[in-house]
Amino acid sequence: MAVTSEAFETPFGTVQADGELIGDLVDDLITDDSEAHAYEHSLEVQIPFMQYIGWNPLIVPICIGVQDFETLIAVGEKLKKSIAARTDVLLIASSDMSHYVTAKVARNLDTMAIACILEMDSRRLYDTILSKDITMCGFAPTIVMMEALKGSKAELLKYATSGDVRPMDEVVGYASIALER
Repeated sequence: MAVTSEAFETPFGTVQADGELIGDLVDDLITDDSEAHAYEHSLEVQIPFMQYIGWNPLIVPICIGVQDFETLIAVGEKLKKSIAARTDVLLIASSDMSHYVTAKVARNLDTMAIACILEMDSRRLYDTILSKDITMCGFAPTIVMMEALKGSKAELLKYATSGDVRPMDEVVGYASIALER
C-alpha cells in the first residue's frame, strides 16, 4: 500500500497533499511512494471534478495494490483511527463494477456486490467478488473505505451501465454509493 505526499497537478491547478494525515498513516504497512501512483488513473479522474466545482481540498492519495482481506482490514482500521477525531474528511473509493459482460449479467453481479456494500459487510463483499468472479477493479479500496467508516449508513445514489448511455453487447457497470458517519 502506498500513499504519496507529493502534490498533484491538473489543468485546473495544483492540489496539495495533507502531510499531517499522511504522516499519521505511513508505517510498515503503508509507505510514502509517489511511483505507486504513476500508472493509476483514478486520481486524474476525481481531482479535476473537485477543482471544477471550486473545491481545493488537501488530499491523501492511497494506492492499494494488496488484495488479501486481512491487510485490507488492517489498513481500514488504521485509517479509521487516523480520521476519528477529524470532521473534515471525505473518503472516496474509486471503482468500476463489472467489466465487459452483458447488461443482464452486469446487473446481476453488481447487485450482489452493491448489496454487500449497502449492508457494510466487507467480508461478504470480498467473498462475493472472488466466488462470483466479479471484475470490480476497486474492491480493495472499497473494503478499506467500508472498514474506515464501519458503523456508517450506506445509500445507493445511482446504478447504471455503459449500455444505458449507448446500447452495446458488453457493458461496464457503475455505482455511486455514499457512506455517511
